[in-house]
Amino acid sequence: MEYRVGIDLGGTNVAVGVVNGNMEIVARATVKTRPQRMLDDVIYDIACCVKEAVKKAGITLQDCISVGIGAPGYCLARQGMVVYANNLGWKNVPLCEELQQELGVPVRLSNDAHCAALGEVIAGAAKGAKSAVMITLGTGVGGGVVLNGKVYEGDLGPGTELGHTTLIFGGEPCTCGQRGCLEAYASATALLRQRHAAELAHPETAMKRFDPADGSAPFVCAGEGDETAKAVVEQYITYVGAGLVNFINIFAPEVVLIGGGVSNAGEALIGPLNEYVRQNRYGGRRSPTCEVRRAALGGDAGIIGAAYLDREP
Repeated sequence: MEYRVGIDLGGTNVAVGVVNGNMEIVARATVKTRPQRMLDDVIYDIACCVKEAVKKAGITLQDCISVGIGAPGYCLARQGMVVYANNLGWKNVPLCEELQQELGVPVRLSNDAHCAALGEVIAGAAKGAKSAVMITLGTGVGGGVVLNGKVYEGDLGPGTELGHTTLIFGGEPCTCGQRGCLEAYASATALLRQRHAAELAHPETAMKRFDPADGSAPFVCAGEGDETAKAVVEQYITYVGAGLVNFINIFAPEVVLIGGGVSNAGEALIGPLNEYVRQNRYGGRRSPTCEVRRAALGGDAGIIGAAYLDREP
């Protein structure tokens, strides 16, 4: 049996998984990231976490084909460098080199959203597809593209920042410093803002009975027939759908995957998005079908994708 190690590096936690030849995670370990510490201390803890997971699997690092890590922010995969990760406070960190020194084995790197997309293609909702686009609708909007079975990184820097494509010129301010980005309209944060604006305009809406931070409220209340909630959901689906159509027109993938917290709305989100895509992509219903699906692996997608970065050129 062959084994690989995948590492999902987050601002709060590091999650490590040992992945077998059946693309199953057979052992896990986690540790707090605490990125405000010295870099050497963070790297040391990541290495210890890897060794713990490998020990739980009953193997050694030398039994593993590869070790891969998905990191947030702007990464240069070929150089193994995290150029900028705002939630880690990192700039120009040679992550692969540092981690290789601790582990004694080569390490591959990619952006965490890229790893999640690759994991879904390898073992999740897009298994069997050669090409897929994945967006995650969470606090922000992340994105990853897999073309011909390989992660598309871009040649000059941080490629596939799908959340920071322009949806509405001069529109809502975005966390990146620009205005009108898809993230400013399609993230879970944006959905909450749209919900709260609707509540102010229509105080009779049933959405007000939910916690102010509950992003599911528009979908739940729309399903119950609340007209204000229906309007919020329809507008939100238009924003997300317009972004998807742009990506489909550019990349022509076999599958589009939706992850992140908003994807928990399930068919109430995925069904209308499929219909929007069928009607609005270039060529409309005359074009080949590109199915929108909910991502299947959750947090495991990033681990599995990182583990298989050794397949990347």
